[in-house]
Formats: sequence, structure tokens, C-alpha cells
Amino acid sequence: MSHDRQSRIALVTGGSRGIGRSIVESLARRGVHVIFTYHTRREDADAVVATATSSGVQVAALPLDTGKVGAFDEFVEGVRTALAQMRSERFDYLVNNAGNNHRNMPLESVTEEEMDSIYNVHFKGVLFLTQKLLPLIHDGGRIVNVSTTRTRLSSRGGAAYASMKGAVDVLSRHMATELGPRRITVNVVAPGAVATDFSGGIVRDNPEVNKMVATHTALGRVAGPDDIGPAIASLLADDNGWINGQRIEVNGGVMM
Repeated sequence: MSHDRQSRIALVTGGSRGIGRSIVESLARRGVHVIFTYHTRREDADAVVATATSSGVQVAALPLDTGKVGAFDEFVEGVRTALAQMRSERFDYLVNNAGNNHRNMPLESVTEEEMDSIYNVHFKGVLFLTQKLLPLIHDGGRIVNVSTTRTRLSSRGGAAYASMKGAVDVLSRHMATELGPRRITVNVVAPGAVATDFSGGIVRDNPEVNKMVATHTALGRVAGPDDIGPAIASLLADDNGWINGQRIEVNGGVMM
């Protein structure tokens, strides 16, 4: 990237809690200005803004349902406004992190509505939001799409969710090829199980699940959000500009 190093700006979807919050705060500590999205919890978003701005950077929170492609044009205008307030017309880093997964979904009981919801947020939304934002991303920028270890490891109830994340893994490689002429790298970070409120907080709040994951992890414990956010922030750094089209698991060595 040839423009001023001090002016780096990231856009992170789903940045108000969990892994997304850790990504935002990690980037802020690295001196990166951040625009992030939240779905419904404005108070959570405000808390992230307060924490991140304490690092001396500018931070903006914008509401967005990443499953509703029809809202993207209006969102992009909001991004343009936020960028203008940061005295820029473009940003450098896009992290497609927003997700939804309310429960394990066995094949015999997953509904069409649930499948459509996962598809809209985890795949369709990622593709079209990236498409809409491409004119605002600097040449030489970075895109990270967040996936899951479950695309490699099969488990009961994971077919619908993991399949859409698998589609993101494939999409990311093709994006890396298509955006190569603009020197924009595209990589996937695939976390293992993380103790957050995702999927009803099952990994965080269910002792049996927590123990099971820890037992199958080389480092002997379940991850927290701050095991993932800094890893994604570091992948966006200039030092990693030659990493492209890769799927990187950040999971403490789970079921290797």
C-alpha cells in the first residue's frame, strides 16, 4: 500500500460482541481506524466504540443486517459518510465476520427458513456486501472472511452451517484470483470452538461441551474471543501481504 500508513481504516461486520468485538479492539490498538456493523444491540456497539476510541483512533458503528442484500446500497452510503468523517474516500481492510447460528441443526429437523437465514448471512451476504464495497477498498488492500474449523471436521447438527462456511472457503479463493490485479489479498480465518454467546453460548456455558473441546485441543483449553481477534488483526498487517488465497485455522490445535 502506497498511501499514508497512519490512515489505515478497517471495516468489520458483526463487531459489537464476541470475536468481532475483539477484532475491532485489536485493530484499534494497532492504530487502525475502524468502521464496524452491529445488528440490533446499539448499547453493545456503543461500548465497543468507547473501548476502541480509547486507543486514540476514530471508530464508527453502523447498523446492518448482513442477510438483507436490499439494504446494502444504503449501508454503503453510510460507509462513505463515515469515511468522510475520517477524511478518506476509501478503506484498507474488510473483515466479513458477522454470523448467525442459533442451534445445532440435525438433517432431520433443519427447516427451510433456518437454511435460508444461514445462506443469506453467511454466504450471500458475504458475496454481495464485498461486491458493493469493492469500489471503496484501496488497491493493495486486504479481505479476511471468517469461516469455521467445522468445514474440516464433521459433526452432528453442523451440516447446514458448516456447508455455508465451506462455500465461503471456496468463494474466498476465487475472490483472491479475481482481485489479484488490484493487489487485494483474500484469506479465510477459521476459528475452532470459541467461548462466546454464539449458538446460544453452548461452548461458553455448557461444562460438558467445554470440557470435550478442551480435551481434543492440543493446548488443552477452549478459545476466548481474544485468541481470535488479534490473529485476524495481525493477518491484515503489511508483514503478511504475500499470504493470499489461504484458509488458516486458529484453533489451538483441535483434532489434528
